[in-house]
Amino acid sequence: MEPRTVGVEEELLLVDPETREPAPRAQQVLAHGSDELDRELFRHQVEVQTPPVTDLGELREHLVRARRLAGEAAERAGLRTAATGTSPLRGGEPEVTRDDRYLDMRERYGEVARPEGTCGMHVHVAIDSPEQGVAVLDQLVPWLPALLAISTNSPYHSGRDTRHASWRSQLWSHWPSAGPTERFGTVERYREVGRMLVASGAARDDAMLYFDARLSADHPTVEVRVADVCTDPDDAVLLAALARALVTHVAAWHDAGAEGRLPGWPADDLWRVELVRAAQWRAARYGLADRLLDPCSAEPVPAGEVLGTLVATVREQLEAAGDLGLVRDGVERVLAAGGAPRQRAAYERNGGEFAAVVDDLVDRTNACWRE
Repeated sequence: MEPRTVGVEEELLLVDPETREPAPRAQQVLAHGSDELDRELFRHQVEVQTPPVTDLGELREHLVRARRLAGEAAERAGLRTAATGTSPLRGGEPEVTRDDRYLDMRERYGEVARPEGTCGMHVHVAIDSPEQGVAVLDQLVPWLPALLAISTNSPYHSGRDTRHASWRSQLWSHWPSAGPTERFGTVERYREVGRMLVASGAARDDAMLYFDARLSADHPTVEVRVADVCTDPDDAVLLAALARALVTHVAAWHDAGAEGRLPGWPADDLWRVELVRAAQWRAARYGLADRLLDPCSAEPVPAGEVLGTLVATVREQLEAAGDLGLVRDGVERVLAAGGAPRQRAAYERNGGEFAAVVDDLVDRTNACWRE
């Protein structure tokens, strides 16, 4: 059977090369770019995305091409792009994109919508039906903190060391519709919860259902939204491979009509939402540098053990897609030095200068297409 298609969306920061601060000039960048670049809530961000593909080598090629489009368009506007969850340096007052929807979000949600924009990465994995998708969402929950830990790439924010590996995830959690979810059970219940959140005002519309994983509003996919944007495109491909393997594993179990506990999965009643929040906080605080909550026991264990359990759980799916070697190499790489540690290394290497962190981010973000 051919692997499921997977696609990636990345939010990139626009940077002034002189001040190294966020530059609210997305309109100029979009004018120099192409239809493949898109705007975001704030004017110092742009979004790039790949088409859905089955081969991860091809996915990487599309990521590199998208970053080239964004990087060259930014340079024509006198700016640079950086893939980081938050900006190490603070710019001026954040400017909301002049779009009725975004302006309304700023008015409705006030200070929640103000902290200068965060940059995430979303992985879309194809599903065969909404019913299959909801089954996947219900089973993904305990594994999402591990995906966040792999991606952590925002230790600095507005000239401060946050002491977190992913400060983006902490800022993002302020949105009232964001975060982990309880089990839905059925598509009808999923839709009803969404309707009630919109009715409550916690979400403006379905596009603002900012769950850590959700059914995409525009595509027949499960959309995993928990990750920081990764500076290294190979880290993004690693996350896509693991997300696809998890979705494939659960989808096959659902399609077989199985009931009860998925073999090798945590007990259905283990992961209360309080524990999920705790697991996500540990992932955000420490990344892969400390212990994470084990998905099968909810007890703290070394991060390497959690990633080993994850790979072992979806090994069959990784092998079938031809991704096992890529994932093993990727896990070894991020355990040695992921996004947040590399930002910290740049900071220390340059005498505690945040501007040097930005320079390093710009160089590493765009190195993939300058090679």
